[in-house]
Amino acid sequence: MQRLGMKRVVVVLLLAYCFHDSEAQKRVLMFEEAIQIALRNNILLNQQRNNLDFNQAQKQAAWASIAPNINATGNASRRQGNSFSPQEGRAVNGTFDNASASINANLNVFNGLSTFNTIRQTTAALDAQAYMVKRTTQDVMNTVSNQYLRVLLDIELVKIARENHAAQSKLLEQIKEQHRLGARSPVDEFNQDALTKGAELRAVLAEIQLQNNKALLAQTLLMDALEEFDVSKPAWEATVVGSENPNIDTLVVVAKQQRADYLRALRNADAARHGTAVSLSNMLPNVVLYGGYGSGYSYEHDVQPTINDPNNPGQTIPNPRYPRPFSDQFGSDNVYKQFGVQLQVPIFNGLRSRAFTVQQKVLQKNNELVLQNMELQIRNDVLRAVKTFEGSRTAYMISLDQVKAAENAFGLESERFNLGVTNFVDYTNANRVLIQAQTDSAQAEYNLVFQRILLAYAIGTLVPEDIIGQ
Repeated sequence: MQRLGMKRVVVVLLLAYCFHDSEAQKRVLMFEEAIQIALRNNILLNQQRNNLDFNQAQKQAAWASIAPNINATGNASRRQGNSFSPQEGRAVNGTFDNASASINANLNVFNGLSTFNTIRQTTAALDAQAYMVKRTTQDVMNTVSNQYLRVLLDIELVKIARENHAAQSKLLEQIKEQHRLGARSPVDEFNQDALTKGAELRAVLAEIQLQNNKALLAQTLLMDALEEFDVSKPAWEATVVGSENPNIDTLVVVAKQQRADYLRALRNADAARHGTAVSLSNMLPNVVLYGGYGSGYSYEHDVQPTINDPNNPGQTIPNPRYPRPFSDQFGSDNVYKQFGVQLQVPIFNGLRSRAFTVQQKVLQKNNELVLQNMELQIRNDVLRAVKTFEGSRTAYMISLDQVKAAENAFGLESERFNLGVTNFVDYTNANRVLIQAQTDSAQAEYNLVFQRILLAYAIGTLVPEDIIGQ
């Protein structure tokens, strides 16, 4: 029996050690690390980065279109049967090998300034996509900041709920002892037991909310949902954040200079305007210079080098069909050169050019409407962000006074309750007010910090360095 008892002790110690070791190895996710992981893994942001590469390639292609189009062609074939012989001026039967090669080039001299406008269009589109990447980066940081701060707030709420449950449990034990000694009625014990269970329930619900928000954060960061992690509170001071006094008019001017989505709308409007100019060029004449250089080689099988002279019986003459050497044919005799100018005037193509122009004009007008809407949205976003920030700052200062007053009231009510001067209802109400004040204060603090991030997001200056350095 003694040996069995020792085995149980060893097993318990091993389990305790393993549990402690797993807790010690739980990952602590820093706020800076969370931002970096999100910027590296976010799917939408990576898609926008890929689109940026595509826009860069389009811009390079537009610039390269200024240069001539050059292509080389080659051909080799064998033909068996009748074939026209230019030397004899008639069809002959045999096996022929042919080879040819050429290099051709054409240069667009005038195309209604289509090349020029395409370059400007693709340049504006590239700038717009770069602003899209920047704004998407800010979207990701804004989302992660909100979720990270929500987890921090949940941790504070769990802490408050646990402390309240522990205090209520301790008070329940005191009331039970007082009831046993006859100093308290059974009603006080039952009421306190109900309050203790309620505090325990709120602690459990707070833990569930914490786990849900941690899972949401892990999903945003594309982390393994089963990986346990804790978060660390950044060195942010709500009092320092609340000391700022933003000016709406000044921030609106800054937002028009910094908001990536507004700048993107501006560049998209420019790109659409140049796209309309490109469509109009399809209705103008097109002038192209072209030139080519090539040569060919022909070889007929089973041809004698000489033939009988039809004019001098018994004499032979060179066979005109006998193939000359490759260097003679390909290098000199069969060389051809061509150059010229081509003028193409569009007359009618089924109204396709007109339809394309109308489409581009509609796209241009739509982008101009988006730009106008963005100008109004910036003022609205900045106004709401500033007013919410000021309100959150006021709420935070009030919550500090609320907690201080609730702590004083609960301290006095606890002394009166222990002395039997006050009733259980007043004591319970004082405790409820204190817990609510602590909860409101925690929410007000994190709301103030997050509103500072929202303000930077509204004016377009949100960057990882500013978030981390608050």
